[in-house]
Amino acid sequence: MRTRSVRRALAVAAVATLASAGAASAQTPEVVDPNLGVRTAASGLNQPISMAFIGDDDMLVLEKGTGQVKRVVDGNVEDVVLDLAVNSASEFGLLGIALHPQFEDNGFVYLFWTHPNTGADSTSITAVNLMSNRVERYRWTGSDLVFDRSIIRFRAPQQDAGQPPRGSHNGGVLRFGSDGKLYVIVGDTGRRGHTQNLFDGPFGDGSPDDQFGGPEPDDAHRTGVILRLNANGTTPTDNPFFADGAAVGGQVGANIQRLFAYGIRNSFGMAVDPVSGALWEQENGDDSFSELNRVEPGMNSGWVQIMGPASRFAEFKQIETSSTFFGLQQIRWPPTNLADTAQEALDRMVSFGPAAHFKDPELSWKYEVGPGGIGFLDSPALGLRYADDLFMGGSRTALEGGHLFRIELNAARLRVSPSDPRLKDRVADNVAKWDITESESLLFGRNFGIVTDIQTGPNGNLYVVSLTNGALYEIFRR
Repeated sequence: MRTRSVRRALAVAAVATLASAGAASAQTPEVVDPNLGVRTAASGLNQPISMAFIGDDDMLVLEKGTGQVKRVVDGNVEDVVLDLAVNSASEFGLLGIALHPQFEDNGFVYLFWTHPNTGADSTSITAVNLMSNRVERYRWTGSDLVFDRSIIRFRAPQQDAGQPPRGSHNGGVLRFGSDGKLYVIVGDTGRRGHTQNLFDGPFGDGSPDDQFGGPEPDDAHRTGVILRLNANGTTPTDNPFFADGAAVGGQVGANIQRLFAYGIRNSFGMAVDPVSGALWEQENGDDSFSELNRVEPGMNSGWVQIMGPASRFAEFKQIETSSTFFGLQQIRWPPTNLADTAQEALDRMVSFGPAAHFKDPELSWKYEVGPGGIGFLDSPALGLRYADDLFMGGSRTALEGGHLFRIELNAARLRVSPSDPRLKDRVADNVAKWDITESESLLFGRNFGIVTDIQTGPNGNLYVVSLTNGALYEIFRR
């Protein structure tokens, strides 16, 4: 059900009369609707990646590379309220923030970040311990953030024999659902085990995933997943695989109990539908089939066996095994290992219990389009036509200088509802990576750089975080 504070409702009524960092874009962000405008809500930030409103014109902003949480009031960067020593190599860093549903009473703030083993800020891709990715809870005192407790830790190192070290696919987005539970999305971090739909690990012979064990989802191989947790980090007993994990027992069983969804390659965006309460996430492909998913309890998104809809499996394999794109990031599991048919790929998938099921994405792109942060507009402030729509940014500037897509849902809030007849099959058949073909009707804005977060502000306007532009933008009705 929709929930909205009285203060937000009043603000909306008054108003109604956004990988890796790169150089800042020289072009000005714009939206295609002439009735809407874009203004800078804050600038001069160093790789801002996520934000949370703590009041009217009062927000906490994360900087990926510095590990700093900054307070921005009325567009002015006023204070550093927390300074963490972070490893920010590749996709490591200070990545995600979420406020407790009762933040105004308890002041709890949740952060996802990468701890360096040097004790100081680092950009060395190997300067991490095994479980350096972590979610922690802090308490807002009104002027700074004070550590409260550790919630959970995740794998960070991605160095295996025969291939170079990497620091990608960490995920890191945090969201509280309409059920009051904390949802944490984690990319595959280069693992190839049960949660990536490989029973026998990367080599298919039952050998461990790496020197730390696996391929079962022990702590070091709890990757490519969305976890659903209580606010204190414990496991809800109504999770889809709670009984199944209890039957397995031990560390592996405990992690099965935490699962809400799995088979996820990597994601920079997760959001809660303000109308239905459903969880949505975007998923980055390697070279093919970027995805937008409505996440159901027990959903198996298909990686590494399938990206995109099952009916398009042959195209997925053809692209990933082509001489142009050959590879699935990890040298130890080449795309030639993919199944020969969609049914064979489905049969290879790991099931953690009766709730497990593969589900086609709600929308996908034949070639990688580079989705970034996503968010719903929980307001009519931009006009009724935009209320409750989903907005998706880009994780590359190669498309429209950093694009924004606007995606409408059907009345039941179960499917996307595109107006372009070419998208009725829910696949944009673009002709190359970073190409917009069949997505033209979705284009809402351009020149936003790499967009890492999209939020509805207390005033009802849409706020976009641009990592590359070092800025927050506000989209408003003229």
